[in-house]
Amino acid sequence: MPSSKEYLEFVLEQLSDLEDINYRKMMGEYILYYKDKIIGGVYDDRLLIKQTDKAKEMIRDLVYELPYENAKPMLLVDVDDKSFLTNLCKAIYDELPYTKKKNKN
Repeated sequence: MPSSKEYLEFVLEQLSDLEDINYRKMMGEYILYYKDKIIGGVYDDRLLIKQTDKAKEMIRDLVYELPYENAKPMLLVDVDDKSFLTNLCKAIYDELPYTKKKNKN
């Protein structure tokens, strides 16, 4: 089931205290970027973030879920606490790789 635009908008509102949050729609789901790094995405109306050491420290009850079949597990995040989400994204930022630029050749 693809994610709803309404759920994406709710997640983006919860992340609105961060500067430079963007998303890209991909196959009915949404990849989330924070300052040009992929932090996770919205999959089947769930916010999943990449596994990092900081994320594992900060999230009290770790729940691993697959964003789609044959993908690497990601961490399910409760989106109700805006302050926690903001702090989580800031904390994991340095552990994430920069997005690779694709050549247009």
